[in-house]
Amino acid sequence: MVRMSKGFRSGTRNKLSKSKREKFTVERYIRKFEPNQRVVIHLDPSSHKGMPHPRFKGLIGVVKEKRGRAYVVSVKTGRKEKMIIARPEHLKPAG
Repeated sequence: MVRMSKGFRSGTRNKLSKSKREKFTVERYIRKFEPNQRVVIHLDPSSHKGMPHPRFKGLIGVVKEKRGRAYVVSVKTGRKEKMIIARPEHLKPAG
């Protein structure tokens, strides 16, 4: 038997899929965020670059800095604080 793959997107058939009606908009890709702004991690399955791990989907974090085209977002998971690097199409303003 062949071992089952455990890649980055394994087990995400429904989680990382878009409906037929979801449109592509450029605004999501050129969105700007300021440091200390609260954002929600909302994955865009059509863009693979700069996508955080699916376990962080739906979490609210704080933008710490801009790094290239992406942003460093601080997210609390349990008792730990993790730094996630994500592009703007995978983030949306909280609130």
